Amino acid sequence: MPEVSDLSSGRGHELAANLARVRDRVDAACRAAGRSPADVQLLPVTKFFPATDVELLIAAGVREFGESREPEAGTKATEVRESTGLSDLRFHMIGQLQRNKAKTVARWADRVHSVDSGKLAQALDRAVGTAREDGARGGALEILIQIGLDDDEAKGRGGVPADELPALADTILESDNLELCGLMVIPPLGGSPEQWLDQTARIHQGFVVQYPSATELSAGMSDDLEIAVKYGSTCVRVGTAIMGSRPVISP
Repeated sequence: MPEVSDLSSGRGHELAANLARVRDRVDAACRAAGRSPADVQLLPVTKFFPATDVELLIAAGVREFGESREPEAGTKATEVRESTGLSDLRFHMIGQLQRNKAKTVARWADRVHSVDSGKLAQALDRAVGTAREDGARGGALEILIQIGLDDDEAKGRGGVPADELPALADTILESDNLELCGLMVIPPLGGSPEQWLDQTARIHQGFVVQYPSATELSAGMSDDLEIAVKYGSTCVRVGTAIMGSRPVISP
């Protein structure tokens, strides 16, 4: 693992400075909302960026990371776990997930933020069960259900309509290898973040009444994290503000 001194120059300095700025933003947003900063997780999103960047963030004190591209994510998670030898690292799958990726994701992910169908939940349940039998993982897979806010598929970001959340939640609760933790949202492209996150907060409040242990709400990114914290987010997923612009990926 990189030594702390690696953070004093070059890429390490850049990441540490960016991380500190975003942490300050989260803390300020919590104060403005009358919330404790301890109640909001800052999840750096490291997709597109190399394992060496993840290791530098680890040196800066980060232990949880968001990824959304498979097989990049699985390869990176394995590499970082092996190179650091740390047992407390956690990797989150935050992007859209197809059922045919369930087997691989079940072997590296600690939490999936984007479950949007009963069939996907069942595929993950089976895959996690197999991974546990093989010794590839120890515990259940934490699940967040993605809320769908926009009926127009051309504008929406995926997810489950509010009236279908209970059926999917019950499917997850009935599984052997999944743990229902809460909800996730990506605001649709049209409208304002304030509008969508207000709607999300109301959906989440009703959901928690029905499922009291599912208190997590993954909402907010680089541009709208303050609004998300205002409306009850417990996890903000921040990529660009910490990592910088995406590197150019060769076709």
